[in-house]
Order: sequence, then structure tokens, then C-alpha cells
Amino acid sequence: MKYFTVFLFSILSNFVNAQNDSLVTIKGTVINNETKLPLSNVNVINATRVIGTATSGSGTFEIATKLNDTLLFSYIGYETVKVKVTNDWIKNNPTKIYLTEKAYVLDEVIVRQYELTGYVEVDTELIPVAADGYRYSISGLNAGYEAGDKSPGAVSRVIGSIFNPADLLYNVFGKRPAEMKKLKEMKKDDTVRNLLATKFDRETLAALLEIDKDDIPQILENCNYSEYFIQTANDLQIMDAISLCYEEYKILKKNK
Repeated sequence: MKYFTVFLFSILSNFVNAQNDSLVTIKGTVINNETKLPLSNVNVINATRVIGTATSGSGTFEIATKLNDTLLFSYIGYETVKVKVTNDWIKNNPTKIYLTEKAYVLDEVIVRQYELTGYVEVDTELIPVAADGYRYSISGLNAGYEAGDKSPGAVSRVIGSIFNPADLLYNVFGKRPAEMKKLKEMKKDDTVRNLLATKFDRETLAALLEIDKDDIPQILENCNYSEYFIQTANDLQIMDAISLCYEEYKILKKNK
């Protein structure tokens, strides 16, 4: 009887684990926290699986998840909300997610005047461009930006990060291979790409890669991207830049 009890417990445990390990579709509604009205076109991203969707006109959504997956709810003008999928959510579908509008305070507005002529060829010469311009095309950007891998010293910096365990790139790329692998998945999902193309705060990108937001500009500096690019690029362009640097890091590390 004792062995039968242990055997039965083992079967039940395996069954529960199998359930927890399988993808399930959860449902919900995204609501404005102040007006209590549903919000349409809210981006819903499974940061763990790197898949996304958007809410319908009535604020509802469905997305594939597993237990303990992290979901990001992002909407322009609203605070991004991060929620973990729990057993209660899976069992008691659907649920409600409340988003709060951001409070913007402008302390100072600086307007810099460019004496533009209206002729594109002339105006492009008048608007300042970073002097260290080794330029190429990045997704979502009409103009080109400097390529970190083609600027002087870029390769030596990546090589240095491989041989120096204290280097920032080693700490981010070398110690977080699982997070960096998400870069490829992020490139495949149009919902994720379209969301990142509208973001400039690095919060969503940092959450998806599970890295510190403050590490992002340091990573790009170590990959020889200019301060102008780091400050002005959207999150999609930043993602592509980090991806390019990571691919070079992997190649050099493999041949080390």
C-alpha cells in the first residue's frame, strides 16, 4: 500500500507538472483606471515567450502563456504594467488589467532653430549629423545611423569584453545568454517590433531582455554607437543595434 501511494503521488505530480508546462490561452480586458472604460489597441506582450497581441475595440485580448510567464501591457500615454501569470488567472479566466495615464510635467522647453529652406537636399546639409558617421540602415529608420561594428576600435572593444570578465559586455552577453537569445524571437514577432518602433523609454526593451534599463546605453557605448544615436533612436533601432553587437560577440567568443 505504501508503494502504491508513492506511485500514485508520482503520477499526480507528473500530471500537474505537465499541465503547468503546457501553453494555455488566457483572456482578459484592459481598462482605463480613471474612467473604467475599456482600452482598445493596447499592446499585450508575453515577455517570456516573446509573442504579442493587441486588445480589441472592446478592450479584450487572448494570448498564449504558461504558468509564471510575464506579460507586459503597453499603451502610449499610459504607464506600462508588468503582470505574472498565476494559477488563479489560468483557472479563473478572464481577468481585468487596469492602466493608469502618465502624468507629464514640463519644467523647461528648449527650441533650437534651424533655418530651413524647404529644399530637402539643402536642409539635410544644414541639420547637424554626428561627426563619427559610419552609417548604415537600421529597421524602422528612414535615414542611416553609424554602424558600431564599422567604427574605429569597435572590434577591439568586443574582443576585450571576451577576455576581460569585468567588462560590461561580458557581464551582459556572457552571463545572460538566454535573455540575449530573445533578440532573434523579438525580430520575428511583428507585434513586438511595431511596439518597440513607437517606444523611446527603453523600459519595454529592458523588460523583454530582462536587463537593467541603465545597462542599455552602456552596452551601446561599448559597441561604439554615438551618444546622438543612443539618445534619439527608438527601441526597435536600439534592439537591432544590440543584436548586431551580440552576433559579433558570439562569433569572436566562438573563435577565441
